[in-house]
Amino acid sequence: MQKHDMNYRFGPGLLAVLLLLMGGALQVDAQQPAKPNIVFILADDLGYGSIGAFGQQLIQTPNLDKLARNGMMLTDFYANSVCAPTRGSLMTGMHTGDGLIRGNLELGSFENWEEFGQLPLQANTLTMGTALQAVGYTTALIGKWGLGGPGSTGEPHNQGVDFFYGYLDQKQAHNYYPEHLWRNGVREALPGAVPSAHQRLPEGADPNDPASYADYRGTVYACDTMTAEALRFIRNHRDRPFFLEMAYTLPHMALQVPERALVPYRGKFDDKPYTGPGYLPNATPRETYAAMITLLDTYVGQLVQALEENGLLDKTLIVFTSDNGAATGGGADPDFFDASGGLRGRKGSLHEGGIRVPFIAAWPGKIPAGSRSDHPLAVWDLLPTFLEAGGASTPAGINGISFWPVLRGDYTKQQGRTFLYWEFMERRGEQAVRFGRWKAIRKDTRAHKGQSLIELYDLYADRSEQHNLAMQHPELVSRAEQYFATRKRAAWPAWNPDTPQSNPNP
Repeated sequence: MQKHDMNYRFGPGLLAVLLLLMGGALQVDAQQPAKPNIVFILADDLGYGSIGAFGQQLIQTPNLDKLARNGMMLTDFYANSVCAPTRGSLMTGMHTGDGLIRGNLELGSFENWEEFGQLPLQANTLTMGTALQAVGYTTALIGKWGLGGPGSTGEPHNQGVDFFYGYLDQKQAHNYYPEHLWRNGVREALPGAVPSAHQRLPEGADPNDPASYADYRGTVYACDTMTAEALRFIRNHRDRPFFLEMAYTLPHMALQVPERALVPYRGKFDDKPYTGPGYLPNATPRETYAAMITLLDTYVGQLVQALEENGLLDKTLIVFTSDNGAATGGGADPDFFDASGGLRGRKGSLHEGGIRVPFIAAWPGKIPAGSRSDHPLAVWDLLPTFLEAGGASTPAGINGISFWPVLRGDYTKQQGRTFLYWEFMERRGEQAVRFGRWKAIRKDTRAHKGQSLIELYDLYADRSEQHNLAMQHPELVSRAEQYFATRKRAAWPAWNPDTPQSNPNP
């Protein structure tokens, strides 16, 4: 596979737009009470129905369920369909028809484990980090980055992150026992690593013998050490406002957990060894998948406990969501767990199962406990929402709108919007828009140069998108075509429907 320049240069027009965005001053409300801390927890490949509060029956998530009881659930919250575009939208407030990061492009060879990372955010980009720094926050991101590899303009410290610890390159994050993690631009070796998260059982190994899988569990579980860093960060920054993003890799493949996490699920499911291609062999894949989600829940509980022990719980906005829908492959069996909650599609699809994700927000005394909202919102709305919670206005030139009024239960002050937009031009190419109760999706855009037929669904009556109503509502199809036409041409050529397919690696 061709190696690409990790500092891909864009034309002066795009750079001028980025500079213009930075030029929009952030207005701070002088009457705003003390800024809250913000703890944002992002799961990886966690489907809409994967936690108890959103209907999960087989996997235990007591801490997330408690967080939902103490806060608000958003039932119609959306990410993008794969990892990097969601992280790009989160950081920049831009959707995938307007922003820079629109796919999971791996710079360099996916088979070569040297790190080049994904397409990097460019210099002078307005980001969550720079915007929150400008209004007085100390910023940290711990976990998976995926917005620029080592030495690129997209490294966290170049994008407003005061403290970073974790994975820079998404392909490295497939391994929960990595050889190293990155701390503020410095590569830190870890002992007892698993050399690769993409292996097959050796020839002659017995798939029914647990000893055959011993080499796929290492010494230092990355999510353990990343959580320890987060707890330390909370303790060390309790005296001034901070923003902490915990970008966990759970439950993304490979299927790997410490032995302790498997104990609650031993013998609970009809499990068969996974020895197929992609990621790692696993003796009990269903047990492991469930254990990964419960372990994620355990980490959430530890973060909440740390806030409480440091006297910060009443001063902190906590938000939990996922970067896209549930994924298959590598032994994961989300259908067994109904991980998509009855929605159609999975990761990589623009049907609801690929982009609608669980969302919980809690802040004692500020967000009504036990509440829920079906207001359609998206990950690119988080940047302005966090800014408004911290007393600042929405920057000019972004797609996101603040939904702080929704979280406060004050719907009369919530800004409206005409439509939500998504695209994913890797693989076969798709576009989607949601406007009110209606969802339009256009598939196979590569084969048809962006002119394929449009499907139309009524999400109020047909959340699972089983009944295409395009023939009955040509006027709505015409409206969707107008919305699709608002997309701007992607800076990376392969993310346009009239150019060859790009690397779709997740």
